[in-house]
Amino acid sequence: MVLRSFDGTTPTVHESAYVDETAVVIGDVTIEKDASVWPQTTLRGDSGAIVVREGANVQDNAVCHEGCEIGPYATIGHTAIVHAATVGERATVGMSATVLDGAHVGERSIVAAGSVVTEETQIPPKTIAVGTPATVRDEVEDSPWAYAGDHYVELARQHQQTSERID
Repeated sequence: MVLRSFDGTTPTVHESAYVDETAVVIGDVTIEKDASVWPQTTLRGDSGAIVVREGANVQDNAVCHEGCEIGPYATIGHTAIVHAATVGERATVGMSATVLDGAHVGERSIVAAGSVVTEETQIPPKTIAVGTPATVRDEVEDSPWAYAGDHYVELARQHQQTSERID
């Protein structure tokens, strides 16, 4: 992994967190217990703090920038962008979705793949938001996606224990 300080601030990574060696983590970034940051992900905390809470996962090629909070056991899907926004506990931001400045994705909500949550939008808890701009389509009572974070905690442990670089 590339850990780089910026303007005197160094990232903090909990000893149990998994951060892939190809991930880039810069500046004011905190990665909490059992969180995971996957290949080619960028967490750039040069214009505001980024916090990846306990058990959260930020998947391959995702980008978080300019003051974000990724809630406990939340999932940020492959190539998703979270910019100056908040993603609630056990929420899911689908693959290639974008969540923009000041937006808030509620607890256990889902932002569908490819959707764009525009600035200052509030996605209520336990709903699914779809489209560009993303609008709430339906309520979600007990989605299996709310438990993706648990799966990724286990998958990260497996990577920590069994992955071996082969050059």
